[in-house]
Amino acid sequence: MTYDPSRERYDSMTYRRCGKSGIRLPEISVGLWHNFGSVDVFEDFRRILWKAFDSGITHFDLANNYGPVPGSAEENFGIIMKKDFSNLRDEMIISTKAGWEMWPGPYGNWGSRKYLLSSLDQSLKRMNLDYVDIFYSHRPDPETPLEETMGALAQAVHQGKALYVGISSYPAELTGRAAEILKEMHVNCLIHQPRYSMLNRWVEGTGRDRSLLDVLEEKGIGCIPFSPLEQGLLTDKYLKGIPAGSRASKPYSFLKVEYITGEKISKIKRLNEIAVNRKQSLAQMAIAWLLKDPRITSVLVGVSSVGQLEDNLKTLNNLKFSEEELNKIELILNEK
Repeated sequence: MTYDPSRERYDSMTYRRCGKSGIRLPEISVGLWHNFGSVDVFEDFRRILWKAFDSGITHFDLANNYGPVPGSAEENFGIIMKKDFSNLRDEMIISTKAGWEMWPGPYGNWGSRKYLLSSLDQSLKRMNLDYVDIFYSHRPDPETPLEETMGALAQAVHQGKALYVGISSYPAELTGRAAEILKEMHVNCLIHQPRYSMLNRWVEGTGRDRSLLDVLEEKGIGCIPFSPLEQGLLTDKYLKGIPAGSRASKPYSFLKVEYITGEKISKIKRLNEIAVNRKQSLAQMAIAWLLKDPRITSVLVGVSSVGQLEDNLKTLNNLKFSEEELNKIELILNEK
């Protein structure tokens, strides 16, 4: 089949400013962490990308190790780029990352200049691209000087291999330092990608320490949460246990059976009642709950079907919460 993009693809999507940059991102972006690897069905995820682009989703997020097997998501994305999107590259924001183990030996992991820049070269080859729009340090490296890691990101920009840079999973204080180091190298940190959901709220901080969200606002850095549905837990799939074929039932999944406790199921059931009253699915409400904060630029969703993507996109029909709804949600989430 030949892909013919919709002429109405920008009519219904809202785009938010990414920090203080010139870039705007769609309120929902697609992440290729799962469902785009060598173990998945090529034509299925090809159609997901078609539907995403036709719906105004311009941002597609990858990493060197996405699959499984590691690297296969980038390879598959590269094939689809060549087949379907080669003449649409300037309408897309494509990101990749390096920071987790990718190849054996001392130079295939963490945050050294050698690893990051070698990985970026490999990613560009796999995706058949001359550059990526955003290149991330995928996680902080406690043993490599922050100046070296940020220097590698800046070098990627100066070499024209990345237009912007970002960081992922960096705590608040380290994020502030990273942004200052990059600024000294005449490169701004565009965006931070933290894990953030109703069930994982570390970015909001605790006690007197500044939260990550506060730091991002102060530094003019965008925020794009991943795992907004907590690996599928914030959906109606798990209201009655662990169904066959779900993410938790798969041996290579990051969502482990032992994580799905009775306490979490109880919270999910009560959150679902609020979602039903809002005429939303639980997944839609969970995404909307993140987007209620103006500091959130976009939310990364991972989907295994066109139907799931369509369901996620319906979130955008109702992003407003009443004070009563927010208070009820807080009571549920704060219960021990």
